[in-house]
Amino acid sequence: MTELLVASRNAKKLAELRRVLDAAGLTMTLLSLGDVPAFDEAPETGATFEENALAKARDAYTATGLPAVADDSGLTVEALNGMPGVLSARWAGAHGDDLANLELLLGQLRDVPDERRGAAFVSACALVYGPGEQDAVVVRGEWPGVIAREPRGENGFGYDPIFVPDGSSRSAAELSAAEKDAASHRGRALALLVPALRKLC
Repeated sequence: MTELLVASRNAKKLAELRRVLDAAGLTMTLLSLGDVPAFDEAPETGATFEENALAKARDAYTATGLPAVADDSGLTVEALNGMPGVLSARWAGAHGDDLANLELLLGQLRDVPDERRGAAFVSACALVYGPGEQDAVVVRGEWPGVIAREPRGENGFGYDPIFVPDGSSRSAAELSAAEKDAASHRGRALALLVPALRKLC
């Protein structure tokens, strides 16, 4: 069975890809970074989600020789000219401090009227399966919505409690895992990778 390395230690990302593969009828063995020998992971210095995802996937392929998938994702807010963008995980300074990031963003948008609170979750996913420039596929999924005025819901993580998807009255943190999978930016991007992954099986 084809092995596919997911360049992450996040079990939720592995589970999400597993569901996408199962839905597409693809049988692959998924490995995480915890399943392979450690290697130097370059810092995320790209200016775009696509650059960061491709760099992570290429590092993983080069270190292991396994086809590798990586994603870089974040929140873009219209009133902040697309920020926090690639800085989403460290918007308040410390990497991964979800509550501080969320509170800073709400503070920055406090005086922004409802009609200017448009936003989107963005995920770029990269698949690298060989050493050449042509041995890579990069796709992008977007989940449009608006920023709420206060957090709602206990599910999800990151900015989910203040993101209300278009067409919904509930925040992303009020959706079930299945509902989020069906609509989310990462789910959309991973689905776009299926044709390339099918060729590896």
